[in-house]
Amino acid sequence: MDILKKLQQEFNIQDFQAENTVKLIDEGNTIPFIARYRKELTGSLDDQIIRGIYDRLMYLRGLDEKRAQIVKTIEEQGNMTPELLLKIENAETVTELDDIYRPFRPKRRTRATIAKEKGLDGLADIIYGQKLLMTVEDHAKMFIDAEKGVNTVEEAIDGAKDIIAEKISDDADIRKMLRDETFKTGIVTSKATDSEKQSVYEIYYDYNEPVKSIAGHRVLALNRGEKEGFISVSIAVDTENLTSKIAKNIILKNSQTTDILKDTIEDSFKRLIFPSIEREIRNELTEKAEEKSMKVFNKNLKQLLLQPPIKDKVVLALDPGYKAGCKIAIIDQTGKTLDTTVVYFTINPKKTDIEKEELKNLIEKYHVDIIAVGNGTASRESEIFVVNMLKEIERKVYYVMVNEAGASVYSASKLGAEEFPDMDVALRSAVSIGRRLQDPLAELVKIDPKSIGVGQYQHDMNQKKLSEELSGVVEDCVNSVGVDLNTASPSLLSYVSGISSAVSKNILKYREENGKFKTRKELLKVPKLGPKAFEQCAGFLRIPESDMVLDNTGVHPESYKAAEELLNILGYSLEDVKNKNIHGIGDKVSNKKEMADKLGIGVPTLDDIIKELEKPGRDPREDMPAPVLRSDVLEMDDLKEGMILKGTVRNVIDFGVFVDIGVHQDGLVHISEISDGYVKHPLDAVSVGDIVDVKVLGVDLKKKRVSLTMRGIK
Repeated sequence: MDILKKLQQEFNIQDFQAENTVKLIDEGNTIPFIARYRKELTGSLDDQIIRGIYDRLMYLRGLDEKRAQIVKTIEEQGNMTPELLLKIENAETVTELDDIYRPFRPKRRTRATIAKEKGLDGLADIIYGQKLLMTVEDHAKMFIDAEKGVNTVEEAIDGAKDIIAEKISDDADIRKMLRDETFKTGIVTSKATDSEKQSVYEIYYDYNEPVKSIAGHRVLALNRGEKEGFISVSIAVDTENLTSKIAKNIILKNSQTTDILKDTIEDSFKRLIFPSIEREIRNELTEKAEEKSMKVFNKNLKQLLLQPPIKDKVVLALDPGYKAGCKIAIIDQTGKTLDTTVVYFTINPKKTDIEKEELKNLIEKYHVDIIAVGNGTASRESEIFVVNMLKEIERKVYYVMVNEAGASVYSASKLGAEEFPDMDVALRSAVSIGRRLQDPLAELVKIDPKSIGVGQYQHDMNQKKLSEELSGVVEDCVNSVGVDLNTASPSLLSYVSGISSAVSKNILKYREENGKFKTRKELLKVPKLGPKAFEQCAGFLRIPESDMVLDNTGVHPESYKAAEELLNILGYSLEDVKNKNIHGIGDKVSNKKEMADKLGIGVPTLDDIIKELEKPGRDPREDMPAPVLRSDVLEMDDLKEGMILKGTVRNVIDFGVFVDIGVHQDGLVHISEISDGYVKHPLDAVSVGDIVDVKVLGVDLKKKRVSLTMRGIK
C-alpha cells in the first residue's frame, strides 16, 4: 500500500504536504510544533488535521505490518497464490485482512476439523463441487470407516456438511457481502430482560431502529443498558433473503446436491457466520459512536479549556456542601491561597447571620472582587446565601457559578496533596474552584479530562483511546495559548510540546534552586532538556521578565534573527515591541513573498512574526466570551413560559445543548430548538462557554426540568 498516496487522498492534501508531514512525524517532532513552526513544509495544515494524519498513519502502518505477517504465514504453509496475494495487497481494513486470513488461521478443534480427521474432506469436495458420478449416498458409502468413527452414510454426509459449512463461513467474499447487506437492511432491536423493572432504559424495552441510521448516542445507551442487565440487544435480519444470496454464489444450476447445500448454508449462516458478523457490526457501530462522541467531547473540552481567564481579581471560592459544610478559600490575583474556613449555613440556619458576618469580614479584609460558587450539592442554597449577603455589602461584588466537575478528584489526588500538603482535602476543592475561574486552562490540566464533565457516555468508551484523544486536545490548547515559564505548574508544563512529566519537574526544581528564568536559552541548563526538546518547546514558553522581548512572544528562537531584521527594515526596534508601539506593520510589507525570501523564511512564518510583534504576549483566549457575572438569583418558580434569559452553554451533546440560566438545573435546548434553520449537529451552532439568549418553553417543577429554545429570539 502506498501510504503517502492514501493519506493524500483521504485528507485531500497535496503530495508535498503528506510527504513532509510524515517525515516531520518520523523525525520525532510533536504535533503542536509541526502545526505552529513548520507551516512552510506542511502547507499550513492545522493541529487537528496533523493529528488525524498521525492517527491514520499509525493505523495504515499497523495494517501493513499485519499484511506482511499474513503473507509470511500463508507462504510458509505453501498456500499462497497470485490471486490470493493480490487480494491481501488490496485489503484496506483489518476486517478485510481477517476475512482473507480466516481459512488459513490455525483453528481450535471444531466440528469441521473433527470431520476432516475422519477423512471426510473428500466427500465434502464432491458435494460442494456438485459434479457427482453417482448419488450422494453412494459416494458417502465409500467414506464409511468404523475405525475413524464413520459408521453410517448419514454420519459421513453430516461430517461433510460440517466441513462445507466452515468453508462457506471462511469465504471472505461471502462474509463481505453479508456484512454489507446487514448494514443496509439489518435492524437493531432491544428487549427488556424484566419488563416490570423500572429504569432509565425503559424507552429501549421494546425498541427497533435500522442499523444504517441508528444514532451514535443511542448505540452507546443500548450498550450501557445491556451491560447493566436491563435490556438485551441484537440485530435482526431477513435470514431467508441472506441465505438465498449465499446460495446464488454457491449452488450451480441443476445441481445434484441442492438440498444438502441449502441445509448446509442455513446451518453455516446461523451457527457460524451471523453470530460473528453481528458482533463485528455491533463493534463497528460502537467504534463509530465512540469516534463521534469523542469529537463532541474534544470540541467541548477545547472550548472549556480556552475560556478567558478572570485576571487581576481576588476570588472567594465556595465549595457547597451539607454535612461537611461549605468550604471557603480566599485566593489572590496570582492564585495564592490567602485564607480558608468552613461555614455551615446550609444545615444550621441559626448560624446564618454569624457566618454571613464572617464572610463579609473576609471580603472586606482581602478586597474580594468575585465569589466563585461550585455548582454541586447544596449549590442552590449557597447561591441564595451569597446573593442575600451581597445585598448587604456596599462595594460591588459579583458571583459566578463554576462547574466543579473533577474538583473532588483533584483534591484527593497525589498532585493535590503535593500542592497543598498541609491543607484539608475538602478545602483543596474550594481552591480548585476558585483557580479554575481565574485561569481555567492552568487549573483544569491538573484533572483527568474525563472527569471534567463536558462529554456524553464517556465511561462507556474505550478508555485508553479516550484518554489519548483528550490528552491531545489539552496539549493543543496549552500550546496554542502559551505558558509562563516562571509561574506554570509541572502539570501545565508537562503538556507543552517536547516536555515530558520528568522534565517538567526538573524545570520546577531548577526554578526553585536558581530563581526565575531570565531567557529561553537558559532552558538548556535544565537536566534532560536537550537541543531537540528545546527546539520543540521554546516557542510555546513565555518569559515576561526577559530582557529579550521576543522571549515573551510566540516567535521561535530560530526566527529571532529574521524578526529583528524585519523590524530594522521597517524602522522599528525591539524596544518598540516591548513598549507595544508597533501597529499595522503587515500593511507596510507590500510584497510578502519578496520580504520572506529576503529574511530567509517562508510567508506563513512571516505572517506569524508580524502578528506576534504587533501584540506581544497576547492571550488568544481574550476573544472568547467572558463568564456571566451575577448579582441576583432566579428560582425555578420564577421561570415563566416565554421568558427570555441570557445563559452560558455548559455542555453540548448529540441531541441538544445544556444552558446555565441561573437556576439550579441547567435547561435543555433540544437540537430542534437551536435555530430557525436546519442544524445537523448542535456543535455546528454553539460551543461550550458561549453566552446565548434563550426563551423558556416549559418548566417541570416535579422533575426539575427546564425546556428552552433559541428560536425566534431577536
